[in-house]
Amino acid sequence: MKFAVIVFPGSNCDVDMYHAIRDELGEEVEYVWHDADHLDEFDGILLPGGFSYGDYLRTGAIARFSKVMQEVVKAANAGKPVLGVCNGFQILLESGLLPGAMRRNESLKFICRPTRLKVENNETIFTSEYKKSEIITVPIAHGEGNYYCDEETLQKLKDNRQIVFTYENNPNGSLEDIAGIINEKGNVLGMMPHPERAVDELLGGADGLKLFRSIVKTFRNAVVV
Repeated sequence: MKFAVIVFPGSNCDVDMYHAIRDELGEEVEYVWHDADHLDEFDGILLPGGFSYGDYLRTGAIARFSKVMQEVVKAANAGKPVLGVCNGFQILLESGLLPGAMRRNESLKFICRPTRLKVENNETIFTSEYKKSEIITVPIAHGEGNYYCDEETLQKLKDNRQIVFTYENNPNGSLEDIAGIINEKGNVLGMMPHPERAVDELLGGADGLKLFRSIVKTFRNAVVV
């Protein structure tokens, strides 16, 4: 399986993502600059964390207009797995690939620490390697991770089982403890915690590796079928 790690001016977790795919997962991966005009050769798209365009205006708001995002939308509409982590999640929200918005953390402070998550839905292409309701530890590092949506959208998320991860102890005020959601189609996941920083026990834990393994397993099963 071949992954693209999208790099925006200000991305700073692209190397972590690249390492997770190449060195821990053993799959093919390439960096793709924000002005790329095609992603056809890639099987999966990864939007890393960081501070795209310095987070000016609003997190993810400028990156949403990058040339490559037209191709990310195209890949998502074609059913390819798209994962956005932290700033990547914010960009997916701004681009309309996922519903809702991000607000400043309730504390108005940047938070960086390991966080316990609950796997709410293990029947997605991103979570099939986890057990239902499994508790995992994945680090967070954000100042605007307070997820919000209106009541109608929240009900849809619940009805369609689009809430994939929740915080065990909510660190940022996120609505309903939401840490990660998928689109209705199930191939686009946005999450604030960083699974790419939890892929080796030397890093303090490897709970995030199962997420990437889930993507590859689903892809290979589809190819065999």
